[in-house]
Amino acid sequence: MSTTPVLTSQALVLLGGAVVAAPIFKKLGLGTVLGYLAAGIIIGPLLNQITDGEQILGFGELGVVFLLFVIGLELKPSRLWQMRRDIFGLGTAQVLLTGAVVSAILFELGMLDWSGSVITGFGLALSSTAFALQILDEKGDTNSRYGQRAFSVLLLQDLAIVPLLALIPLVALQAPEDTSPPLQDFAVAVGAILIMVIAGRYLLNPLFQILARTGAREVMIAAALLIVLGAATMMQLAGLSMAMGSFLAGVLLAESSYRHELEADIEPFRGLLLALFFMAVGLSLEINVILRDYPLILIAVPLLMLLKAVILYTLCRATGSPHNDAVRIGLLLPQGGEFGFVLFTAAAAAGVFSDSWASLLIVVVTLSMALTPAAAALAGLLMNEHDEMTEELEEDFDGAGADVLMIGFSRFGQIASQILLAGGREVTIIDHSAARVRQAATFGFRIYFGDGTRLDVLRAAGIERAKIVAVCTQKMEITDRIVDMVQAEYPNARIYARSYDRVHTLSLRARGVDYELRETFESGLVFGRKALEGLGVDDNAAQEIMDDIRRRDEARLAVQEAEGISAGRDMLHSKPVRPEPLIKPKREKAPSLEPGHDILSATANIKASPEKDALADAD
Repeated sequence: MSTTPVLTSQALVLLGGAVVAAPIFKKLGLGTVLGYLAAGIIIGPLLNQITDGEQILGFGELGVVFLLFVIGLELKPSRLWQMRRDIFGLGTAQVLLTGAVVSAILFELGMLDWSGSVITGFGLALSSTAFALQILDEKGDTNSRYGQRAFSVLLLQDLAIVPLLALIPLVALQAPEDTSPPLQDFAVAVGAILIMVIAGRYLLNPLFQILARTGAREVMIAAALLIVLGAATMMQLAGLSMAMGSFLAGVLLAESSYRHELEADIEPFRGLLLALFFMAVGLSLEINVILRDYPLILIAVPLLMLLKAVILYTLCRATGSPHNDAVRIGLLLPQGGEFGFVLFTAAAAAGVFSDSWASLLIVVVTLSMALTPAAAALAGLLMNEHDEMTEELEEDFDGAGADVLMIGFSRFGQIASQILLAGGREVTIIDHSAARVRQAATFGFRIYFGDGTRLDVLRAAGIERAKIVAVCTQKMEITDRIVDMVQAEYPNARIYARSYDRVHTLSLRARGVDYELRETFESGLVFGRKALEGLGVDDNAAQEIMDDIRRRDEARLAVQEAEGISAGRDMLHSKPVRPEPLIKPKREKAPSLEPGHDILSATANIKASPEKDALADAD
C-alpha cells in the first residue's frame, strides 16, 4: 500500500500531461502523437517529475499490441484483394528499396554494424500512419486516387513491422543461458502459430456466440482483452513478439461476425495505452544525446525526408501514377513513423544497438513527423495545374467501403438487402441478435454482431465510408435513437429508415430523413390488389387502383404534415366506391381522384373534420 500514492501521483501527472498537450498539438496541426511525445519530454527529462520511464514504457507497449490487433481486424481478404497491386507492389517496393538504401548508407559510413544498419534502415523506411491519414482526412482526400495509393503503402508498412519485430531476436546476440538449438526454437514458434490458427478457426466464433447470448457487454469486453493478451503472451513464450501474436489474432477474427463489436470494445484501451506508450518514449528520451549530436540531427532529418520523398515519387511514377499524384504521395509520407519508436526501443533492449543510438533515432523520427504538415503543403508548389484539372476527373472511389450500412436484419432488412445485392452494391449489416447473426452468416451474408445504438460500433462498421445508412430496426424508439445520433455526428449522412406506423412516418419526416417507408404499407397494397384480382377484377384495373391508393396516401401524409394527424380523413375510402351516375348530382361532391390526377390540388379545399379521425394513426 505504500506504493499506492506514488503510482497515483504518476498517473495523475501523465493523464494531466496528455489532457493538456494533445489538444494543443492537435490545434496546431501537429497531431496528438507529437503532443504525447512533448508531454513525456517535459514531464521526464526536463522537469524530472517521473524518472522511471522504462517501466512505464514496458506497460505502454500494450498499446502497440492492441493497435496491431485492430490492424489485423481490418485486413479482410476482399479489401486486400481490391488493393493488392498497390499494397504488395508499390508498398513492398517502397519498404525494401528505402530500407536497403538507408541501411547501405549507414553501413558504408561505419556508423553501425550490419545488424544495426538493417534494423535502423528499415525502421526509418516506415512512415507515420497517424500523421498521413490525419492530413488526408483534413483535405478530404482519403478516397481520392492518390489517397488510396498512400493508404496502401501505409498498410504494407503496418504489416512490415511484424516481420521486422520478429527479426530483432535473430540478429541480436543470443543470451548465454539460452542453450536450446535454433531448430527447436523454430519448431516451437511454428507450433504456437498453428495452435492460434486452429483456435481462431474453430473456437473463437463459438465462444463469442455463447457470450453474446448472455447480453452482458462487460463479458464481451473481457473476452476481447483475454484473446488479445492471451495471443500476445503465447507468441512471447514461443520466442516471437507480443505484437505478432495480437496481429495474428486480429487477422483470424477479420471475417468474424463479431469483428466490429470487438474493434469498438478494444478501441478505448488501444487509444489510452498507445498515448501512454508515446509519453513513455518521451520520458525515456536522453536530452544529453540531443545536445551532444545536434549537428548530426540537423543533417539527418532533411536528408531522410528528401531521400524517402524521391524514392516514393520514382516508384509511384514507375507504377502508373501521374506527376501530381506522385508528388502528393512523396511529400505525404517522407517522415518516420510511430512503429519506428517500437522497433528502435525493442532493438535497443535486445542489444542490437545502444540506448543512445535509439534516442538519437527517436529524435530524428520525431522532428521528421513535426515537419510533415509543411512538406505536404509544399506539394502544391510542385504540381502541374493543367494535369490537376484532368486528374480530378479520374478519382476512383472503389474500395472506399460498403455503399450501404444496414442496421438491423430482421424480415424487413433481409428483403431490402436482396434488392441492394442484386443491384451489385456492397452492404455491411450489423445486428444485435447473436442468433440472427449466426443464422444469416450461414447463408453467406456480410453481417456482423454489434449494437447499432453505439456510435463507436457504427464507426467501426464503416459509417464514414457509407453512401446510405439504412436503419431497419424493429422498435420505433431504437430507430429514432439511431437517426438522432447519426444526424448529430454525421449531418451529411443519407438516412433511409424503416417506419413503424403512420405517426412514426410523420416523426421521421420531421427529423428530415432522406426516405422512410412503413414496414407493412407496400405488402398491404399488394395483398389488396391480389385479392381484387381474385374477385375477378382485371389485372390492369387492380394495378391502377393500387397506384391510386398509394398516391392518396402520400397526399394525405402531406396534408397531415401541415395540419396534424387528424387531417385528410376525406381521402380515406370507408365505403365501396361506386361508378359516378350519368346525371350530375344536385349536391356538390369532392373532386374526383382519378389516376394521374393531382392529389394535392384536388384536396386543397377539403377541410379536415374537427372530430378525431379513428384511422389517423393506422397503416
